[in-house]
Amino acid sequence: MPNVPISWLRDHVEVLPGTDAQRLAADLVKVGLEEETIHRAAVQGPLVVGRVLTLEAKEQTNGKIINYCRVDVGAHNDAPGEGKEPSDLPSRGIICGAHNFGVGDLVVVVLPGGVLPGDFVISARKTYGHISDGMICSERELGLSDEHDGIIVLTEKFDESEIPAPGEDVIGLLGLGEELLEINVTPDRGYCFSMRGVAREYSHSTGAKFTDPGLAQNLQTQPPAGNAEGFEIQVEDEAPIHGKVGCDRFVTRIVRGINPNAPTPAWMVKRLEAMGMRSISLPVDITNYVMLDLGQPLHAYDLHALAEPIVVRRANAGETLVTLDEVERKLDAEDLLITDSPNGQRGSRILGLAGVMGGQYSEVEETTTDVLVEAAHFHAVSIARTSRRHKIPSEAAKRFERGVDPELPPVAAQRVVDLLVEYGGGVADAPVTDYNEVPERKAIEMKLGEPARLTGVEYGEQRVVELLEMIGATVERREDVLLVTVPSWRPDLTQPCDLVEEIARLDGYDNIEPVLPKAPAGVGLPKAQVARRFAARTLADRGFVEVGSYPFIGDAHDRQRILSGDERREVVTLRNPLVDGAPNMRSSIIDTLLETAQRNAARGAESVRVFELGMVTRPQGTKPSPIPSAEQRPSGREIGALHRGTPKQPWHLGLVAGGSAVGSGIRAGSRDFDWADILEAALAVGSALGVRVEVASLYRDPQVQLPHGKPAPKPVATPAEAAPWHPGRSAVLFVRQKKNLVEVGRAGELHPAVVKEYGLPKRSGALELDLDALIKAMPANPITVSGVSTFPVVKEDIAVVLDADIPVAMVVDAIYAAGSDLLEDVELFDEYRGSQIDEGKRSLAFALRMRASDHTLKSDETARVREAIITRLSNQLGAKLRA
Repeated sequence: MPNVPISWLRDHVEVLPGTDAQRLAADLVKVGLEEETIHRAAVQGPLVVGRVLTLEAKEQTNGKIINYCRVDVGAHNDAPGEGKEPSDLPSRGIICGAHNFGVGDLVVVVLPGGVLPGDFVISARKTYGHISDGMICSERELGLSDEHDGIIVLTEKFDESEIPAPGEDVIGLLGLGEELLEINVTPDRGYCFSMRGVAREYSHSTGAKFTDPGLAQNLQTQPPAGNAEGFEIQVEDEAPIHGKVGCDRFVTRIVRGINPNAPTPAWMVKRLEAMGMRSISLPVDITNYVMLDLGQPLHAYDLHALAEPIVVRRANAGETLVTLDEVERKLDAEDLLITDSPNGQRGSRILGLAGVMGGQYSEVEETTTDVLVEAAHFHAVSIARTSRRHKIPSEAAKRFERGVDPELPPVAAQRVVDLLVEYGGGVADAPVTDYNEVPERKAIEMKLGEPARLTGVEYGEQRVVELLEMIGATVERREDVLLVTVPSWRPDLTQPCDLVEEIARLDGYDNIEPVLPKAPAGVGLPKAQVARRFAARTLADRGFVEVGSYPFIGDAHDRQRILSGDERREVVTLRNPLVDGAPNMRSSIIDTLLETAQRNAARGAESVRVFELGMVTRPQGTKPSPIPSAEQRPSGREIGALHRGTPKQPWHLGLVAGGSAVGSGIRAGSRDFDWADILEAALAVGSALGVRVEVASLYRDPQVQLPHGKPAPKPVATPAEAAPWHPGRSAVLFVRQKKNLVEVGRAGELHPAVVKEYGLPKRSGALELDLDALIKAMPANPITVSGVSTFPVVKEDIAVVLDADIPVAMVVDAIYAAGSDLLEDVELFDEYRGSQIDEGKRSLAFALRMRASDHTLKSDETARVREAIITRLSNQLGAKLRA
């Protein structure tokens, strides 16, 4: 981000007295330019003028001659007879090895506590038998130059009238110690990547007088108009991006007879270095300086290396370019190029990537005397794409991709010409090229009431016009509409809302009173969100830990042994995945939850109990729609097509548990998780949502027939299709909707191969529920609580023998159906298979709890209930009462 030296800022705006970097940061943040950091000065005081009073030269044992000096440093002197080495003179004792000064000379002294470049802190120390209570400085020690043959004698560099008295600060005289404010510029404020733009914003913030250096009328030398003798320029853009040609303005100027040995002035070098640039040569330094000052990137070519005409065109297939950083780059058909025409072949030689970086050919060299200066305006999107494609975040690209003033090229080129003439001794040629196809700016129509509507502040028409004219816009009123033509340096202002934002920013965001909207009574969280929270709380209360995982997968389905034709293998593949090994969106919450459980187990967790609520992606039946153009708002039909082309993303709940199911401790006992814990968790979630979840075996032999010719339920899955669950120790979960059974999930023990693959504890289990389907099955009416009966409960036990393949859930349903309102609860408490009953059969024992709400049950009432249950089980399921 750009640095702002206050001394440079003063060239364009009247900076308020007493302004330092801290104050400047406070002023700029008012108009949206935030402080990034403040760079402290490389040299920090006390750095003062000293007058040499005595000089005692002594040869040391190493052959060096060292001077012990007494130096008058004014208010910093030790009193006579005091100090680290007392003297009769009010002064300080300083050791110095230089010999280009004598008694009476004025020198630069840094006192203890001062800091020199490189964070070199000065302190008093004993050396060569004396205490040096400070340091007499050379130019290199202060960072002024590489000169180190002697120390600075001020009278040799400055008029004596300019030199402060001994003891006074000399930082200002030497141009040292300026703090730099680094600011953060948002992408829509590209004009602030220049001192011109920052000065304008400072003027907006403080009201200080601003003189725009980017306007031709403010230049001492007016830019000449283009003429037929100028260097020929042709623009051939056969593949414009978004319908806009890559270059709509191209200005060239020629300066001849530049002294190739002319140095860059010291003040310009300091400013370039303050902005993080190094000095290269006078022509290059001047183009960089003008870019930093005005915001217009420029380029200087060796005139004698060019062949007319210069052609701006798109790259052809197979073309390459070696850029100034000595990297050979393969060009793309979208890359905009600057080319010239050697041997009469138009546009055959590539000079550089337009607006990004030049090539090695035709660059300014040490012997260059004649220079062609280029100042152009390029399409922001084109430059941004090229910069990112080739990974060249150059200073020019930073500005072009944010939008550069199209009226600036002739002004910036004139500034470069003036500086080359002044400091390089060159002569400006009369021929000038100004290719100008910049479209005319269109006025933005803004209703008078728009600022008040969007901000809630009644600015008034006069204040609105004043603020818009402050940013450089021209305003015309037509009935109740303002026609606003924005300035050329603000390409970000395209809509009325942009203008309102500028009005609010310049008037001050503090003037917008925050008004909290009133929340309508009786509106809480959406039903689905409440249900998801109930589900999460239910599992958390049972000791499970909620986790979150990225919804991206790689080979998860292979690891889970899922068959190739399974619909879960139909996934959405990302074109630009975050991780190359995980390019697909998960189709099951288990896909990523198993990896989380694996990570927990691998880190030594003896009890793995994790769950996750998240969306899965199901692309079945999705027909991708074409992406609409960004040139205008999509139509309703296009938006609808986008929605239809978006895969379904239902909310699912997943759970994985394994290892110890109880806490450790002397009285805790020992038990591992099994399929029953997983199934119980699923039923608990359904109960929390007010939905009865029914259970059926995941795998069932289709050949089994129930008594009286009733077929067994259709098999849900074959053993292979049951993956990743164990086919014999898992279940399908259903809910009833209008007498239909709707599958909402699966639960049970994981297949041993999957457990081994993920390194989970033996016999780990998993659950996956379709939360959206569960929520859809939730009752519309609020859950009502039945009154508590105060009458005693009657307990009855029954044991029935029936086919082993009949699900327990089917038996429980039949018992409830026969028990009427008197049956309060049914619980399976025993299962038996063995020699006392026939093969293929099993005995199920149930505890029945019966109670009436208005009286104590009599024996004949309970007997009737019991008989009805036994009859129903016999008729429906072929069950017999066990003797």
